[in-house]
Amino acid sequence: MSSDYAKAQVRPGAEGDLTALTDLYSQYVRETPITFDTAVLTPDERRPWLLSHPVDGTYRLMVATTTPTPTPTPTPTPAAAAATTTAADAERILGHATSSPFRAKPAYATSVETTVHVAPDAGGRGIGSLLHTALFEALAGEDLHRAYAGIARPNEASTRLHQRFGFRHTGTFREVGRKFGRYWDVAWYEKEL
Repeated sequence: MSSDYAKAQVRPGAEGDLTALTDLYSQYVRETPITFDTAVLTPDERRPWLLSHPVDGTYRLMVATTTPTPTPTPTPTPAAAAATTTAADAERILGHATSSPFRAKPAYATSVETTVHVAPDAGGRGIGSLLHTALFEALAGEDLHRAYAGIARPNEASTRLHQRFGFRHTGTFREVGRKFGRYWDVAWYEKEL
């Protein structure tokens, strides 16, 4: 991790995370084919997504956060100390992982689709692994049989992450999504739970 930040921690997502999560996801919408969403949403428009991932149950939202490491400074006045503490204690969201319904029909209830999105400047630092570990630990006691992940190609980092967690490639949908004026393949991966 960057020396500017303390150790990352993972916790369930909360209402207070909505703006930061929306900002993170919007960057993926605007700049990558990783999500096939094409319109950036406001936090209010994204709220139903957040609320569909409660703290318990099969559909979870886990967020990786860190707290900036305070830099030593001379002893400030009491008012300045309060402001410094507030800024230093502010969490920064480094990424999130979710489990969501795989399909709407009732027979699919024991299958989930998982996603992981990591802040661009936090990639390659183990945040995706930390999120996946926490997500699968949270799901361990649930009535689930399989997890699925669709990965828009090319995305070698996501492919490696999913393979490390026991996902195996089950097939590829060719040119299934159109974004940025071209078609994209999606590789599907499956994991036994």
